[in-house]
Amino acid sequence: MTMRLDYVHVAPDGMMALGQVYGYILKSGLPTPLVNLVYLRCSQINGCTYCIDLHSKDLAKEGVSCQKMLLASAWREAKGVFTEKEQAALAWAEALTRLPETAAPDADFQAMKAQFSEKEIADLTIAIGLINVYNRVAVGFRRGPEGIG
Repeated sequence: MTMRLDYVHVAPDGMMALGQVYGYILKSGLPTPLVNLVYLRCSQINGCTYCIDLHSKDLAKEGVSCQKMLLASAWREAKGVFTEKEQAALAWAEALTRLPETAAPDADFQAMKAQFSEKEIADLTIAIGLINVYNRVAVGFRRGPEGIG
């Protein structure tokens, strides 16, 4: 796949601003494996090969099993693999990524409230919005996985 546009080069300030939001999420106190699991799931939905590659590698470095990563796309059916906290986060991530179809259901928000503090919900929602922006940029400009020919 040939990249359509080197967006990092032509819009460095915009990418730096996104990077600052990414840095905020890293410092938010949310567990990094949980955030990367959400990033992976959103990227799967959006078909972003660059981000799927990146976040699956991050998850592997964090000790998350290959089985868990592979089952992220079918987490609802993977009984016993994902914690209640992870299930709530994945449901919220899917609802917000597919917002036109879901309208962010109350049930998904209630599941979040049962597992996370208000600040954690806000931060996870920001993270979901961020990865959706990154996915749209990478897919729109056809950025593929690094190091794959």
